[in-house]
Amino acid sequence: MSEVEPRIERVTSLPDAPTTSTTAAAIPDVEELLDLAVEALGGGRRDGQHRMAVAVADAIEKGEHLLVQAGTGTGKSLGYLVPAVRHAVAAGNKVIISTATLALQRQVITRDLPLVAKAVTPQLPREPRIALLKGWHNYLCVHKIGGGYPADEPALFDLPGGEDHPRAEDAGGSGGARGRRKEEGASLADHVRRLHEWAGETDTGDRDDLVPGVPERAWRQVSVTAMECLGGKCPMLADCFPDKARTAARDADVVVTNHAMLGIAATGSPGVLPEHDVVVVDEAHELTDRVTSSATVDLSMASVENAARLARRHAGTNTDALDKAAQDLGTLLVTAPAERFPDGLPDNLRTAVGAVRDAAREVLSTLKPDAGGAKGQAAGQPDSGLKMAQGAMLQLFETAERMASQDTTADVLWCSRPDNGWGGFGDNVTRLHAAPLHVAGLIRTHLLGEATGVFTSATLALGGTFDAVAGTLGLKGEDAPPWEGLDAGSPFDYPRQGILYIARHLPAPGREPTTEAQLDEIAELITAAGGRTLGLFSSRRAANAAAEAMRERLDFPILAQGDDQLPTLVRQFAADPATCLFGTLSLWQGVDVPGPSCQLVLIDRIPFPRPDDPVKAARARAVEQAGGNGFMAVSAQHAALLLAQGAGRLVRSTDDRGVVAVLDPRLATARYASFLTRSMPGFWPTNDPALVRAALARLDT
Repeated sequence: MSEVEPRIERVTSLPDAPTTSTTAAAIPDVEELLDLAVEALGGGRRDGQHRMAVAVADAIEKGEHLLVQAGTGTGKSLGYLVPAVRHAVAAGNKVIISTATLALQRQVITRDLPLVAKAVTPQLPREPRIALLKGWHNYLCVHKIGGGYPADEPALFDLPGGEDHPRAEDAGGSGGARGRRKEEGASLADHVRRLHEWAGETDTGDRDDLVPGVPERAWRQVSVTAMECLGGKCPMLADCFPDKARTAARDADVVVTNHAMLGIAATGSPGVLPEHDVVVVDEAHELTDRVTSSATVDLSMASVENAARLARRHAGTNTDALDKAAQDLGTLLVTAPAERFPDGLPDNLRTAVGAVRDAAREVLSTLKPDAGGAKGQAAGQPDSGLKMAQGAMLQLFETAERMASQDTTADVLWCSRPDNGWGGFGDNVTRLHAAPLHVAGLIRTHLLGEATGVFTSATLALGGTFDAVAGTLGLKGEDAPPWEGLDAGSPFDYPRQGILYIARHLPAPGREPTTEAQLDEIAELITAAGGRTLGLFSSRRAANAAAEAMRERLDFPILAQGDDQLPTLVRQFAADPATCLFGTLSLWQGVDVPGPSCQLVLIDRIPFPRPDDPVKAARARAVEQAGGNGFMAVSAQHAALLLAQGAGRLVRSTDDRGVVAVLDPRLATARYASFLTRSMPGFWPTNDPALVRAALARLDT
């Protein structure tokens, strides 16, 4: 969202690393510095890592964008951190490093980056300074802790922006995930009481430093969004956790952040990222989805009523017109079709949304600093309640104005109902949504306009080329900036370490979650493997159906996503080679289990997006209208990326051996099959089920 801004914390110096008088001209080249960092880690030289580091350094020096595919085991973190640190200190410019996952962010900020900095500091003019950048909502607000904000109404937690909002953890660390890890038996009051105690102990105010965590509902009691923050008018500014960190970060050389923050910056929000000349995007295959998420807005009767309630409560504003607009919108949404609107909102919905926009604009004009004040507001103090009302009303106005503009060349518009799953909110609210039709332009303009971009991942060369991913990042087309692609390779010998088995004899998947033929195949493969199976399914329904069937047929422990917290399930899976773990999207990209516990990766079907996915359907249609192949440009690319990620779960070390079994014959027979298989690791291919079962049995023994 445009109003979310960053907070930066912990500029870290390295007191144990000696500084020298080395001049910029005398700094060793990037390969020499990389050797020092690798030696400090106790590792050995990796040719792919060196190729990557040299390419990153060259791209930064030339100011040309770079895409680097670095397979598992390449050591890509050091491959970009060493040239990033070297450039930041030598040139005196800031480098932004972004990760998609909290786990990698923690690894970079707490282990890899400090280690690199310490190892290379003797060869640099000075020691590098590093910092961590997160969203506003991830820090304690000392003013709110001290009673400077009115208490939130319980009803607000059931509305957009609360616990179930998919962007509640945007620009943050663990946000939504931690919000679901509730301490058993603890009430909301217990959590808030613990937060108040922690506020007197913490040096950072960073939510990720609170272990164990608290639900989102409790955290909301002690934090504010950027639009709710009083800024320079806050009486507690001198003690503000995020402001202290933000001030310190202005002197940082390397800032670690996450893709949600990049997504906010890509929407054009000013000041989200500190000034920089290089941005390194790790796990870059996820960037476009994060940008899309950050630029997606929604509108419902509940969100309109929430903004009106805040205006009445904290400013005493008359909201009659807005209340009527909310009721009219709600009445229409009851019967609105749950579908995409390729030609803009229907006339009645467009009129209703326009009424919300006009009423919100009118209320917004009355929310002046002297409009009123929350009860108990001390004389002369800034009105935090009014600030909350202004922020909610401004967000409502901007959302309604965007939807009412009917710009279908820029936005995808659709309606989601609780039973179709498009909204993803997990509540019973019907909503209108607007998402950007394309994000390549946003990335090119707002992320790469003044900075050199380095994008890296284990899966960037789809179908054997970087062109598809480059296009989604704004690096293709008219006036596109120059860029290079590099496949740094992998230390793994994929043809010798793994088999790609395509069950060509099975029937093509249909609408049912699983078939008897599939279940028979799964049972035979798991039996041959002696358990040791990670099952990647295209839907939760399919994963659960397969898990239930295998529990009836086999004696091996079968875990299913949802049985417990995902980290707990992965630990159980890794600890017992006989155990199998079945799940959906989180397992396709988030599991790293080297060793004998994962010797069979099952993929139930080619992971095409849902045919009724409104954003992908709209993007495919746009490609076709421009004369291209919408299926290959959208659906096939989506499937290729997930297949590459899923198959990559098998081999995580040079000692790993096993089979990736795809139970979808289309991967062998369809015209697009070669594009998909070229995107996957180069395992030895076969369609012979007997050969595969024999190979698994040999591994089991």
